[in-house]
Amino acid sequence: MGQPNTAATAPAQTPMSGADILVHALIRHGVDTVFAYPGGASMPIHQALTRVQDRLRTILPRHEQGGGFMAHGYSRTTGKASVCVSTSGPGATNFVTCIADAKMDSIPVIFVTGQVSTGVLGNDAFQETPMVEICRGITKHHYLLTRTEDITRVVKEAFHIATSGRPGPVLIDVCKDVQVKQIVPDWDPPMDLPGYRPMRKAPRPELEAVIAAIRASKKPFIYAGGGVTHSGAAAELREFCELVGAPVGLTVHGLGNFPSEHYLCLQMLGMHGTVYSNYAINDADLLVALGVRFDDRVTGKLSEFAKHGKIVHIDIDKSEIHKNKFAHVPVHGDLKAALSGLNAMLKEERNADLVSGGRYTDWWRQVDHWRESEPLRFAEPGNGAIIPQYAIKRLWEILRDRKQLDTTIITTGVGQHQMWAAQFFHFNKPRKWITSGGLGTMGFGLPSALGAKVAYPNDLVIDIDGDGSFLMNVQELATAYAEKIPAKVLLLNNQHLGMVMQWEDRFFGSNRGHTYLGAGEDQPPYPDFCKIAEGFGVPARGITDKADLDAALVELIEAPGPFLLNVHVPHQEHVLPMIPSGMTVKDIIKT
Repeated sequence: MGQPNTAATAPAQTPMSGADILVHALIRHGVDTVFAYPGGASMPIHQALTRVQDRLRTILPRHEQGGGFMAHGYSRTTGKASVCVSTSGPGATNFVTCIADAKMDSIPVIFVTGQVSTGVLGNDAFQETPMVEICRGITKHHYLLTRTEDITRVVKEAFHIATSGRPGPVLIDVCKDVQVKQIVPDWDPPMDLPGYRPMRKAPRPELEAVIAAIRASKKPFIYAGGGVTHSGAAAELREFCELVGAPVGLTVHGLGNFPSEHYLCLQMLGMHGTVYSNYAINDADLLVALGVRFDDRVTGKLSEFAKHGKIVHIDIDKSEIHKNKFAHVPVHGDLKAALSGLNAMLKEERNADLVSGGRYTDWWRQVDHWRESEPLRFAEPGNGAIIPQYAIKRLWEILRDRKQLDTTIITTGVGQHQMWAAQFFHFNKPRKWITSGGLGTMGFGLPSALGAKVAYPNDLVIDIDGDGSFLMNVQELATAYAEKIPAKVLLLNNQHLGMVMQWEDRFFGSNRGHTYLGAGEDQPPYPDFCKIAEGFGVPARGITDKADLDAALVELIEAPGPFLLNVHVPHQEHVLPMIPSGMTVKDIIKT
């Protein structure tokens, strides 16, 4: 375990270094794992981490971005704030994409970066970068720590800010001399956040307006997003939907918050959502939007989106209300509390007619017609090839038949495979589906799977990835092996940047603008991912024949350690349906 843990056993009035204070402050906030890559400006922090190995696990990624996305995987599955650490300069700037991703998807991650000493701040010292200025627009809050005395207060505030209200990333940039200086710490200082009031419970009159809108509706639609996850409101959402009896569509981050196999569920909506969910939202006379931001990938052309009905919008972030779409019934407040209040009101005797059933018979007749006539579908090639949709569907079916779905976490990279996973792998519980939605960051899948597996070591964690996305953080196979993290990778390898290629096919006459990733049409598939994995010490298998798929998927599932299944798939497949960017339901592409 290294040197004796003198800092941990020291009397309360014993001076400690800033680095030790920082590490112990993390422990006091319940942190059990950090993802940290060392360098000159963060060495004192890493030395302090070696002194608490019995209480705080430090995982060494092979790239700072990998460490940042491991923290994402940890936070997105647990809902807790996670912590990652880097040095200054290039180490810190390698976090920028991770920070922006956390801001877009409302993920509570504490990013700790080393910084040059206070005496040379602003002098362009070696590996100095102004991280606060760089990240000002992509953090929920940020700190430049120039006083050791402020460490405990800043850490306390950072966790409070990251996890309260609408979650988000917080940057703590720590000067090196601040890490070295010794003081007697104050472990419970008062926070200094006079203007920060993140929580609001929607008052009854605002909820009464929602009930009135439901009463007036003949064709309601419930549109639920990632805010349901962040507020822990999946159970309340299900009760609300069942009481109202309305169809439910989910955003890419809403998947799992309402059971996919429930009759009311119309699956994912938006650009690559189901035809029937998009038809329903377009035709509804009431849209109840819960924890969503009316993202362009859902709305398409804003002026045409849900224009036939009244909009109810409930969100903890007041800035989201009216931002993209005007809300006829705006409700600012915590979603879990709002849904609890609505459910209680719906159960009141005066509202018995709203939950008695049969109110929307004609509406459901139309919705069911769309659902039956326009299911998600794909055509089998008939030549023994494995198409990606089929591979994902078989993975889901095998796990379902093995009764492992409730203990399986799926992560993805970004691209066609991500959308196919959202379409054909069905989720019935929240925080089992981890993907980069708002920023759409390639390279997210593998490291986030490692972070998820660290958080839930007894769950099966599988990264469904594409070859382009996987290659961007392939070095984290070394972390999987060295840290003994048995996450699995289902690699759907089509030798192309599939989603960009699809747009080329649809809108640019199939002219290839540098989307082919292979070594040449007359060459074997490139690179050899099985050899790469084996070079990192990770077992791998490659398949091309549909007859081999089921056995290979079982091998992936049952492998005792990390494992890569490289599935060669044709590149001609497109993710359908598709509403082209900036267009409407009328323009939906089905074939």
